[in-house]
Amino acid sequence: MFAPSQIEVRRFFCATYRKLRDGSPLIPMEALAARWIEEHPEYHAELADEEAAVNAVYTVEEGRTNPFLHLSMHLTISEQHSIDQPTGIRQALDLLAAKRNSAHEAQHAAMDCLGEMIWASQRSGLPPDGHAYLDCVRRKATS
Repeated sequence: MFAPSQIEVRRFFCATYRKLRDGSPLIPMEALAARWIEEHPEYHAELADEEAAVNAVYTVEEGRTNPFLHLSMHLTISEQHSIDQPTGIRQALDLLAAKRNSAHEAQHAAMDCLGEMIWASQRSGLPPDGHAYLDCVRRKATS
């Protein structure tokens, strides 16, 4: 399993944004990240300053969204969709995208479920519950 550090994740997104702006070739993971970076112009200024990005602190109290967490969740959900893991997530995300008329908005809704699953796992000390995550996405797709 690939487990980059916080700094590595931030440098990856900043480098991808720099390559995107410069028109440089992208490796497949960068191309996927670039798609989500383009969908979020509100993060471009933060991605443009790599050193500031590496040192930035995002707290709930500030009311700032962590762009690196947000973009990482987009990558996670995109990968889950591509390999249908957990099994059934592709269909649930496709249904949610049809309901919302937007794959992007479907991913944002799925992020809530993903975040809940991670929070519950951290709180309980148990492994992430893929079934609960999938059920949550399915509920959003069908309610």
